[in-house]
Amino acid sequence: MKNKIISGNSPRKKNMFGFLFSLKSPVEKKLKNITLGTLAAILAVFPAYAQSRLVFIYPPLNLSLGVDSLELFANEGVINKELAYYMNLAGVNEEEKEAFREALLKKADLNPVEVSRFFNSPMGQELLHRVGHLFSIQGGRNGLYAIRGAMVQAAFDEEGLSLLNFLRHLPVNMQFNLEEILKAATYLELLGQETSAIVTEMKTISAQTREQETVPNFSEIRDIRQRGDYGVGPSRRLKLFDQSREREFEVVLVQPQRWREGKTPVIVFSHGLASRPEDFKEDVLQLASYGYVVALPQHPGSDLNQLEEMLQGFSREIVKVDEYVDRPLDVSYVIDELERRNRTEFEGRLDLNNVGAMGHSFGGYTALALAGANLDFDTLEEICGQELWGPNLSLLLQCRALELPRKEYNFRDERITSAFVINPVTSAVFGARGLSQITIPVLLAAGSSDPATPAAIEQLQAFVWINTDDKYFALIEGQAHVNFSKLDAQMKAVLDSLPDLKLPDQTVIDTYGNAFLVAFAEVYVAENEEFRPYLTSSYAKYISQQPNPLHLVQDDAEIPLSELFNSRKASRTPAIHPRNIIPNND
Repeated sequence: MKNKIISGNSPRKKNMFGFLFSLKSPVEKKLKNITLGTLAAILAVFPAYAQSRLVFIYPPLNLSLGVDSLELFANEGVINKELAYYMNLAGVNEEEKEAFREALLKKADLNPVEVSRFFNSPMGQELLHRVGHLFSIQGGRNGLYAIRGAMVQAAFDEEGLSLLNFLRHLPVNMQFNLEEILKAATYLELLGQETSAIVTEMKTISAQTREQETVPNFSEIRDIRQRGDYGVGPSRRLKLFDQSREREFEVVLVQPQRWREGKTPVIVFSHGLASRPEDFKEDVLQLASYGYVVALPQHPGSDLNQLEEMLQGFSREIVKVDEYVDRPLDVSYVIDELERRNRTEFEGRLDLNNVGAMGHSFGGYTALALAGANLDFDTLEEICGQELWGPNLSLLLQCRALELPRKEYNFRDERITSAFVINPVTSAVFGARGLSQITIPVLLAAGSSDPATPAAIEQLQAFVWINTDDKYFALIEGQAHVNFSKLDAQMKAVLDSLPDLKLPDQTVIDTYGNAFLVAFAEVYVAENEEFRPYLTSSYAKYISQQPNPLHLVQDDAEIPLSELFNSRKASRTPAIHPRNIIPNND
């Protein structure tokens, strides 16, 4: 690959600084507001004889900026001649100057010991390895260890972890690889464009679909956002031990107060990474009130306890790699246990031949694996082996699967006959080949503001790849992976430090969940066709609310939405795989 000087008027040929400050979309504005601060955090400080210079490497250019210029600007608001050169080069306005100054001084209120332990974990180390590719030790060696040392020292410093204080603690000569940063910024820009395009397409396709739907007047029929008629009985916590794996874990059982006639439908809900069954208990009370028994297994090795053990120094791992195997086996074992208890504790009423699997994030992986998706090591190697990753935090989790023994894994449980997955991780660990093995009904729910599992990469592609006509794609504008109302004080402080961050209305999102969990379960677990009108674009439009509108589309033989997404996406932007989206300067 030949290095070239970028010039001209198109965004990909502007100078680096002009490019960054030309971004205008909401996603791009967030990038613009924090980029100079981020640059400061990952630039290099040269030795004392160079008077602490930050060096921008963009072959054949080699530009530098004194740290003292940044300190003067951050502390006093004074822009000296040297810094003014860069400000003018970038065309920075007064609002952007102030945002840059705030970014330099903004303190992240984090526990320094926990910062150290996180960045010494495999996932934390992999994250810094990726940053270290952009910000390397002078001569080209990855900057992982220098960055980690500076972050930890700054966190322990009485001034705390800020971008400016981070700069002061960088220990060695380093270089900022501006060309690679431009590629990463372009990837983020294209992902933002793709996400915006998906929202637009969803609105268009939903409107077209509504014209073809025949549905009742929803104001005159049952409101399934409200609790059902069966009440909610007491929940139970069981301790289970799978002797074949020597694995002990708990499961929370939530059941109705009164049993429905005939067989009782059963759902197993798998929690996400660093989570726990209790985090979703309130969500599944809705299902219990409609007559369901819902089991929420704990997944030791990837739950909240595992995260706390890492932060307390009792483990180096946020997630144990065996969880890719143990999680689906946990769910199958829970169904086995319910079969053993069915006659004695439930009078044989549980329907365990038609179980619904539901899950969030890593729990979405779990449900899809049980639905028939296969691990695809070739896709994992291809995506994870690239030096430059896109803005997809879930790769830190998915790429851990490469540590598994290479063999065929089959987690398909025939008792699972449908899957409802929320923000699932899919793209690398399953890929197109793995997801094409799924033939049962699936509903994928995504959020347009999800940084952990971006909808364009993790859910839309999965929707296209899953090999069943009976599949749904629900998109919530502004949903961002987690329930922000349940975050601890420290994480809320981190979020408060992010500029222009608008949190979704969790109450609105919860009403969507109440409705579609019930609708999907009734149609595909309880086999109650009376609820099918709720699984329509028309119903999604009926319950949709600001500030987080909801869109739902279904793929079937008459409306092949997967092909429509593929054809429109192909005509609009490059494929969102990193090998196609990153500029080629050959």
